[in-house]
Amino acid sequence: MEQVFWGCFSFGIIFTFVTVVLGDLLSAGLDGALDFLSLDFLNPTVFAVGVTVFGGAGIMLTRYTAFAGLFAALAALVIAGVIAYTVGRFYVKPIKKSENSTAYSMVGLSGRIGEVLTGIPVNGFGEVLVKVGAGNTNHVAASFDGNAIQAGTRIVVVEVKNGVLYVSRFENMTKGV
Repeated sequence: MEQVFWGCFSFGIIFTFVTVVLGDLLSAGLDGALDFLSLDFLNPTVFAVGVTVFGGAGIMLTRYTAFAGLFAALAALVIAGVIAYTVGRFYVKPIKKSENSTAYSMVGLSGRIGEVLTGIPVNGFGEVLVKVGAGNTNHVAASFDGNAIQAGTRIVVVEVKNGVLYVSRFENMTKGV
């Protein structure tokens, strides 16, 4: 049984090394193409911790206690489960929640509502204010329809080309609300 524990311990150490070193390199190289494979309850960190602790606890239980065989494996499994749950709950989950970004993409501005700050002439450019997340951002804008749009007018971003927002007047179609 000790060979199984050593195997799990070794696998956990190697798995941790590979996911930390190669995981970051592969993730950057593939630009998130494999993100759909990530499952919250099968987090690689939690899995590696569980396997490593199972192996290490099993080795220690068989060498330094009277536990042997199946009883040592069950005890090691319980210890690994508790440690893996604790790491997942109090380390991995909070870190995932802290990885929020305030960055935005220009392409993501399509469909957003904003307001004209500097009037947009028929064949020219003006400036619009668009709410993004908890803040606002100013951008160069042109009329999508080819109509002049006055300052203070509510607009909707129709498309983004070459860093310019093409906007139209926003007409709220909801009545009685």
